[in-house]
This record gives sequence, structure tokens and C-alpha cells, in this order.
Amino acid sequence: MIILKSRTEIEEMRKAGGIVAAFHRSIAGMIRPGVTTLDIESFAVRFLKENKAKAYTVGYNGYPFATCASVNDVIAHGFPNDKPLQDGDIVTIDIVAQADGWVGDSAWTYTVGEVSEEAHKLMRVTKESLYLGIEKAIVGNRIGDVMHAVQSHAEQNGFSVVRDLLGHGVGREMHEEPNYPHMGIPGKGFRLKEGMVLTIEPMLNAGKATMTIDEDGWTARTEDGSLSAQYEHTIAITADGPIILTEQ
Repeated sequence: MIILKSRTEIEEMRKAGGIVAAFHRSIAGMIRPGVTTLDIESFAVRFLKENKAKAYTVGYNGYPFATCASVNDVIAHGFPNDKPLQDGDIVTIDIVAQADGWVGDSAWTYTVGEVSEEAHKLMRVTKESLYLGIEKAIVGNRIGDVMHAVQSHAEQNGFSVVRDLLGHGVGREMHEEPNYPHMGIPGKGFRLKEGMVLTIEPMLNAGKATMTIDEDGWTARTEDGSLSAQYEHTIAITADGPIILTEQ
């Protein structure tokens, strides 16, 4: 069942979304060669505590960290570790904060030092795909309209869209109904209604869309070793258009 939120509830969700946005603003300046993803994880734990928020993912289905840290060919759900980031890396940091009983969820890809032209293009197109999808997230449209905008822009630029990891509803839980891939046909899929709160979180690969899962049971990486990038916002569907609850 899709849980529709009232205007008041959407306003209440802004706190968690704002904490997530502030976290991403804060780490943008600390990501550089020599920093480890465990350093970022430690900062996240302190940051959430200071902002009276809960790290939702700690313990979620056994996941042990407050962040996911996905470097280069890792698509999503990478474990933070003590390996220093290197010049030329790209890293996606995903965080889910819970505040006053509501959840905010956002991932962002960052450069480490000087990166390749391919990496810059992949990141740019992934971010553009996110915002093109958000533009279509209006009452009366269907999820296929949203995801067609994401998919077509990605593929027109030579990138593939990960099929096996899904967008989802957000509310008091991180994963609510509905669930949906980031590909679609205009006019198909469920209709967007006022009060829906959803993630749009395209994951684009420089190579093929296929992925593998590491032995840890979480880390998803490109099967062909190509780079992957992701940008994610939590958005609310309203009569006045989409509201980005995790806007930076």
C-alpha cells in the first residue's frame, strides 16, 4: 500500500531532509586524496548525533554503517573502509537520516582530486538525469514518464542505467511502497498522486548495466569494472509541483 502524506507531514519531513542536505554540504570540502571513507563515516556519526538524528541504516537488515561509500566501479551499498581515496577516484556517499520519526535519503557522487573526462561526463549526465526525472514528477503523470526522462537522457549520452536497484517510497521507514526501476515507458506505470514521497536515484554505468554483489552480501559493483555514479533526492509530489526535501 502506498502511504500518502498530508501537507503537514511533508513539512515535518523537511527536518530529516535538511539534515541529509547539510551533511552533503559539509563533506563536499573534506573529500580529497588521502581521506578514507571510514573518516567520512565517523564524521557522519558525529554529525547525525549533533543534529539529534538517527543513522537509519545502522542495523538495517544487518547493515553495519551510517553511510554507504561506493568508489569507482561500486554502484551502491559499499562498506566504508580504511583505504585512502586516491587522486582520480569518484565516490558516492549515501546517507539516510531519521529525525522526529521521518526519514530523508540522498546520495551524491564526488570527485577525488583530478578525475578523467569520462568520470566528469558520467557524473554530469547522472545528475542531469535526476533533475530531468524530477521535472516530470507531477500530479497526474505516471512513473514511466519520470523514468523515461531519466533513461533516455542517460542512454543518449552513451551510459547504461542500472536495472536491479530500485527507487522507493519514503516516510517513517526508508523503504515504503512503491518500488520501481529507473527506466520506463511514457504513460505506463502507477500514476503520481499528491502526497506521495519518493526517491529518484539514477545509477548510471560507463559500461554495461549488469552488476555483481560482493561476498559481503551488500556491495554492488559493475560486472565489467566500469565506473558508476549516482545522484539521489527524496521528493514530495504536491499540487504545486515536486518538492525536493533533500535539496542542498
